[in-house]
Amino acid sequence: MTTETLFRTHLVLGYVAWALCFGSYVWPWLRGMDRVDAHRAIATLHSFRFFGLVFILPGIVSPDLPVSFANFAAWGDFATGVLAMLALLTVRIRPLFWLFVVAFNVVGVIDLIVDYYDAIQVGLPAHAEWLASTYAIPIIYVPLLMITHVTAFYLLARPRLAADAVALAGAA
Repeated sequence: MTTETLFRTHLVLGYVAWALCFGSYVWPWLRGMDRVDAHRAIATLHSFRFFGLVFILPGIVSPDLPVSFANFAAWGDFATGVLAMLALLTVRIRPLFWLFVVAFNVVGVIDLIVDYYDAIQVGLPAHAEWLASTYAIPIIYVPLLMITHVTAFYLLARPRLAADAVALAGAA
């Protein structure tokens, strides 16, 4: 099996495993929570994205890892992590909290999508060895991050959907 096939298989199975885990354990827990608490839980996970700076830490990844990929991945994760921390710090100031919740999710999704695009452009799946010890990040951590971003957007939209349903029921 080629490196590219193994990498893609690992990535797909990372999404499958997290989707199964998330659907069985995390989603029922989040769904039963207050909206603010659910977003705080998601922000807590994303607050650890400062760890993405490891992509530019000398001696951790291969010097062959393209700088264009490493820089955007590192700083996009860092920005997302800081925005998630700001959401957590401003939970008592609701307008700021919601602003930071939206911001870290928008920045985080853009970061992951651009990282996927850049990874394909630089041939990363065929050269997974460039990631060295950070290989686990895109395989294990990134699928959970993307799933929780999608969940956060769903939870942000859900109250409006519920309010629309109540309004429609009242109008009928």
